[in-house]
Amino acid sequence: MIRKLIGHFLLRARYLACFCRAEAGATAVEFAIIGPAFIATLVAVLQVCIYLFAQMAIQNAAVEAGRYFMTGQAQTNGWSANTIVGMVCPTALFTCSNMYIVVQDYSTFAGASTSAPAMYNGSTPNTQASYTFNSTGAAPGDVVVVQLVYAWTVVTGPLGFNITNLPNNQIQLTGTSAFRVEPYL
Repeated sequence: MIRKLIGHFLLRARYLACFCRAEAGATAVEFAIIGPAFIATLVAVLQVCIYLFAQMAIQNAAVEAGRYFMTGQAQTNGWSANTIVGMVCPTALFTCSNMYIVVQDYSTFAGASTSAPAMYNGSTPNTQASYTFNSTGAAPGDVVVVQLVYAWTVVTGPLGFNITNLPNNQIQLTGTSAFRVEPYL
């Protein structure tokens, strides 16, 4: 009886040794170990690349909107905020109706504020009416700060990757342009 028991254990030990030496499924096991971390890193890199591309696009749109004020086109034509946003909004990336423009004029660059406007008051979103366009300001020689603000929806990645700073998995994109208005007629 003991001889049969020892033989059984030796046979099982040979099978276990054979299983440990086998390399046929090693790749699958290694991928199962490394795969989730690799995919999470890949999703995080792609999400940051898309975010940076969108940030660059909104910054370029803010510079373009600033040109309309710098040259006096927006003031002399009496363009509304929606008109300017419609002209500069990159429609392939953004829902233009959700983009806000903030225009502030100052007497000097030292007094100008370029801090990003708040999109939320606690957990309540600010409405578009809180971002106003002042067509009477921005006279020649004034310092003007034009900001485009957008709540960009972010896909949260696996393993806790999250770059959001607003509710509902959103991050605030802000494009800012500061300049002195040129003399215009």
